[in-house]
Amino acid sequence: MPDATPQLPAAAVPSLGPVDQVRVLTRVLLGPVLKGPIVRRPTAVGLAERIDADAAGVAEMQRLRSRHGAGPVQLRLPGRRIALLLDPEDVHRVLNGSPEPFSPATLEKRGALNHFEPGNALVSSPQQRLSRRPFNERVLETERPVHGHAEQMSAVITEEVEALLGHADFTGTLDWHGFAVMWGRMVRRIVLGESARDDVQVSDDLRRLRERGNLSYLMPQNRRLRERFLGRLQEYVDGAEPGSLAAMVARTPATAEAHPVQQIPQWLFAFDAEAWATFRALSLLVAHPGAADEARRDMSQVPDLPYLRATVLESLRLWPTTPLILRDTTTETRWRNGLLPAGTALVIFAPFFHRDDATLPEAHRFSPDLWMRDRDDDDWPLVPFSGGPGMCPGRNVVLLTSSLVLGELLSRRELTAGKPLDTGHLPGTLSPFSSTFTVRSR
Repeated sequence: MPDATPQLPAAAVPSLGPVDQVRVLTRVLLGPVLKGPIVRRPTAVGLAERIDADAAGVAEMQRLRSRHGAGPVQLRLPGRRIALLLDPEDVHRVLNGSPEPFSPATLEKRGALNHFEPGNALVSSPQQRLSRRPFNERVLETERPVHGHAEQMSAVITEEVEALLGHADFTGTLDWHGFAVMWGRMVRRIVLGESARDDVQVSDDLRRLRERGNLSYLMPQNRRLRERFLGRLQEYVDGAEPGSLAAMVARTPATAEAHPVQQIPQWLFAFDAEAWATFRALSLLVAHPGAADEARRDMSQVPDLPYLRATVLESLRLWPTTPLILRDTTTETRWRNGLLPAGTALVIFAPFFHRDDATLPEAHRFSPDLWMRDRDDDDWPLVPFSGGPGMCPGRNVVLLTSSLVLGELLSRRELTAGKPLDTGHLPGTLSPFSSTFTVRSR
């Protein structure tokens, strides 16, 4: 006779107590918010560097894992349920399970990105992604390590780095401000075309909209500014200057639902984050014995620069530009320690998985060898560009441009860092905004 005993419902994933919740909020989640999730606040980043805030966040996550085991743990906030992932298997599961049942279009992300790109693939429904994501992949040539515009990109980078070094030779110093000006000109030429080189207004409009995005849905949208910004991008697409990504947008077939122009702001946004990673990578190359020479040898393999690409990836591992990778559950999901309801925000704190010295021997040292081979789900999760179907479609474009910039700088000049680094034991936080380099002729 079958057992008629009713089955009890599975328990929910455990929730943190009040003390643990406060510790997680202050040591893990608050830092990325204060530093600026969409536009970095240099003062806040500098303070985080002084107190090594990200290292404290990693230590807190290690404590949670030791206390609660491998399963997720919940935080209960007013109007929001959040679960922190503590195990690599869960990281792979969530990233590979996008957009269903783990949606990249989270509540917070929609609130932030709707300020400047409401039709972007990142904040789209699964149905909308069917047209928007493939469009991004076609224009950015996601599967190609070297983009078809590599020759034009390389020429732009050579010219802009030469202009930057002319200024640095005069002052004797390469600092963040000069680098950022060069980077903005380079990105506008690559993405929008030659005529955009000095269009500071389009970059300023995006910066102002992204600053509003720092407060997500708590900040009202400036629709007039957004329309002006997107209208300017449309003009560059209509102009379709040869060699630009805007020209590829113009000639790549797309439905109206794809919103081609609204994919461009995310590329500009990603390039901005890559500027921080590139300047940090320069600090690594200058500080590590023999690395600058290895980078110069790499330039013989242009445009495929394996060592320099690995260095940029190491910069992103050591100091992730997206420290909080977010997904929302679209259905109830079952975990090793319980259930989570639909609408739960899942948080992957990337610094924890990138700098967990309990499991990753290379956690705190410069180790480009980590990236000199292909990585898969059998590896410990290192996710500088997220992962799975939601992985950044422009990763190869930014790796190409960043590695070329680094190669041009180091092959033309000798650089000495004003802020020394011990590449055998690196800090949890490094501000690119205060980094400087002394410049000498080679």
